[in-house]
Amino acid sequence: MLVLIGVLLVIVGFAIRLNPLLVVTISGIVTALLGGMSPLEILNAFGSGFSSSRSVTIFVVVLPVIGLIERFGLQEQAKALISKLARLTTGRVLLGYLVIRQITAALGLTSIGGHAQTVRPLVFPMAEGAALRRYGTVPDKVREKIKGHSAAADNVGVFFGEDVFVAVGSILLITTFVDTTYGLHLEPLQLAVWAIPTAICAFLIHGFRLLRLDRTLDAAVKEARAEETAAAHVSPAGGMA
Repeated sequence: MLVLIGVLLVIVGFAIRLNPLLVVTISGIVTALLGGMSPLEILNAFGSGFSSSRSVTIFVVVLPVIGLIERFGLQEQAKALISKLARLTTGRVLLGYLVIRQITAALGLTSIGGHAQTVRPLVFPMAEGAALRRYGTVPDKVREKIKGHSAAADNVGVFFGEDVFVAVGSILLITTFVDTTYGLHLEPLQLAVWAIPTAICAFLIHGFRLLRLDRTLDAAVKEARAEETAAAHVSPAGGMA
């Protein structure tokens, strides 16, 4: 039971908003020590894990390309395009991306999207452009909320969509662990089929949240403008302007 302290550390670390990489690393080390591993074994486990999954860092290769297309105005063009489509709101833009992201992930195409290569240079500017068309100006607080929901749409789509694909790493990891630990034989197709109801529920729940996002942004913009108006009527000395 002591090894579960690592899970508690992850929850606490995320709750107080510490660096996620630091939180996960420390939690892994603590869990390994409580599990009886020596420091050398822990170091070896980290090295083996990185060596076997080094393809995760392949996104670094595309960063220079993303920088170039941003330098030549990709974000501005995305905002301009969305601002011309009157029926598209921030919530609808992100809902459309959620649909695309989850379907492509279910087909095994997890690498065509992501925070670095899609959300930051394309999805967020489009969502922000829809907000600018609707409100004229977007307060910083609202802009940060749009950023968060843009990243969340990508996370939910790929996380619940990829398990429907039988050859994804998580499915293979589960089947291997169950086979070697419990002596049971699981077919990847079995897990993939049972992942479909979960993916559908995740889409419906998060899609509903995105449809409600526009109403939430309306209230947030109104509140921010009311605060700005109130602050404008108060002098720096504390009296009325």
